[in-house]
Amino acid sequence: QVQLVESGGGLVQAGGSLRLSCAASGSIFRINFMGWYRQAPGKGRELVAVTLSGGTTNYADSVKGRFTISRDNAKNTVYLQMNSLKPEDTAVYYCKAYVVDSYGRNYDYWGQGTQVTVST
Repeated sequence: QVQLVESGGGLVQAGGSLRLSCAASGSIFRINFMGWYRQAPGKGRELVAVTLSGGTTNYADSVKGRFTISRDNAKNTVYLQMNSLKPEDTAVYYCKAYVVDSYGRNYDYWGQGTQVTVST
């Protein structure tokens, strides 16, 4: 079993910054994928940014140039640096990871979510 623990959400004014963290722990042999998704009230969950084990990153068009995803493989932790925040970035942000265990089995896990609120 693997746990993803997120932190760093909160309330910030438009134009401000926040940094989210997501630490994975448990039965982990390798993590192939870590990423951030978000869900605003009344909307579906959408991809924000992802990073693959080889270092490749991908961003939603709406956050390109403002958000940066990074990963510390030694700590099994992924970060999301969010700058120039806008009210439309308000959402619950979820961490996701694709984990390979010691038997070579693949599983995907979600964190519990952290609220990000951007005020005008």
